[in-house]
Amino acid sequence: MEFATVVLLVGAGVAAGLSGSIAGLASLFSYPALLAVGLPATTANVTNTVALTLSSVGSTLGSRPELVGQAPVLRRYALLALVGGASGAGLLLLTPPGTFERIVPVLVGGAAIVLLLQPWIRGRIDPTTRASGPAVAAGILAVTVYGGYFGAAAGVLMLALLLVGLPVTLLQGNAIKNVLLGLANAVAAVGFAVLADVQWWAVAPLAVGLFVGSFAGPAVARRVPTAALRTGIGLAGLGLAVALAIEAW
Repeated sequence: MEFATVVLLVGAGVAAGLSGSIAGLASLFSYPALLAVGLPATTANVTNTVALTLSSVGSTLGSRPELVGQAPVLRRYALLALVGGASGAGLLLLTPPGTFERIVPVLVGGAAIVLLLQPWIRGRIDPTTRASGPAVAAGILAVTVYGGYFGAAAGVLMLALLLVGLPVTLLQGNAIKNVLLGLANAVAAVGFAVLADVQWWAVAPLAVGLFVGSFAGPAVARRVPTAALRTGIGLAGLGLAVALAIEAW
C-alpha cells in the first residue's frame, strides 16, 4: 500500500470520526475515500462498516458526560439496535449489487430535512407524547436496519428521531445515537468480517483515523452552539444526499 493511500485513509478517518461523532455523517468522508482508492461500492461499504467500529468506541468514550443518566434509555433500545444491525447486514448480503446506492440519497436527504425542521416539529408535539413509545422503538429498529445495510448518514436519521421522540438535548441525543448505532454497526461488522469481502489493508489506517477523530468529536460538539451545530449537520446531510445521488444515477 502506497504512503499516499495511507495518508488519505488516515486523514479521511479523522474527518469521518469528527463528523460522525458530532453529526452522524462519518460516511461523508470515509466511504468516498474508499471509493477513491479503488474499491467497488459494495466492498467499500462493508470495509467502511468494519472500520467504523473504532469510531463508535471512540465517540462513546468521548460522550461519557452526556451519557450520565441515560442508562434506562440505552437498556430499552440496545437489543433493538443489535437486531436491526444484524438484519441490515443480512439484507445487504442478499441485495443485488447497485440497488442500495439508488435508495440512499432519498433517505439521507429526508433525514437532513427532518433535522433542519426539528425545532418546528418539536414545537408542535405535545410534551406528554414526546417520550419513548412504540413509534420511537419502531423508528430505532428501522434506522439500525438501515445502518447495518449501508449506514451513510444513519446517524442523521437516528439523531433526528431521538430529538423528535425523546426529551433529550442535542448533545444527549448525539451521545445516545453514538451508542445505539455503535451496537448496530458492531454486529453488522462481525457478519461482514465472516461473510463479505472486507479489505483489511484499508480497514487499519481508516480505523486509526476514525478512533482519533471520534474520540475528539464530543469535546468539539460541546463548544459549538446548538443551533449552528444542527444547521451544519442538516446542510452537510443535504450535500451528502446530492453527492450520493450524482454517484448513483
